[in-house]
Amino acid sequence: MYYTAYHSPVGLLTLASDGQSLTGLWIQGQKYHGSVNGLMVEAKGLWVFELAEDWLDRYFSGERPDPCVLPLSPAGSDFRRAVWRMLCQIPYGQVTTYGQLARRIGDRMSPQAVGGAVSHNPISIIIPCHRVVGADGSLTGYAGGLDVKTRLLALEGVPISQLSSAVP
Repeated sequence: MYYTAYHSPVGLLTLASDGQSLTGLWIQGQKYHGSVNGLMVEAKGLWVFELAEDWLDRYFSGERPDPCVLPLSPAGSDFRRAVWRMLCQIPYGQVTTYGQLARRIGDRMSPQAVGGAVSHNPISIIIPCHRVVGADGSLTGYAGGLDVKTRLLALEGVPISQLSSAVP
């Protein structure tokens, strides 16, 4: 396992890779930060990191890069990986709710189960879990912190004033 650091407008990011795919991206101070099994070795020039850094540069400059262009390999159960694939389908600048995601998965799926999967997303920002809000439009449930979630949504042009009014 390899890692590198990336300085972003929302703070220091840690990127992780198995040498072939991106396996992690965590915001400094994020809940579940660096939850990778085994020893990690720093590798600044790894090609997958260069791809991810280019993607992040474009994203933070206001472009709309597609997460599918990166070799992503988040570790998790089949259910979690299914939720993370659905997150990649949420269009840039739009939000959805945990309940809407649960309904897309199946009739018996609870929004709480989806929320658990979303909160354990190991590739923050690129797999856009920040685009998921509460049923009432509240900015809830972001492991990187609500301030970072707000900044990411604002960068994407989401009308934050309509969402943040539901935040206590």
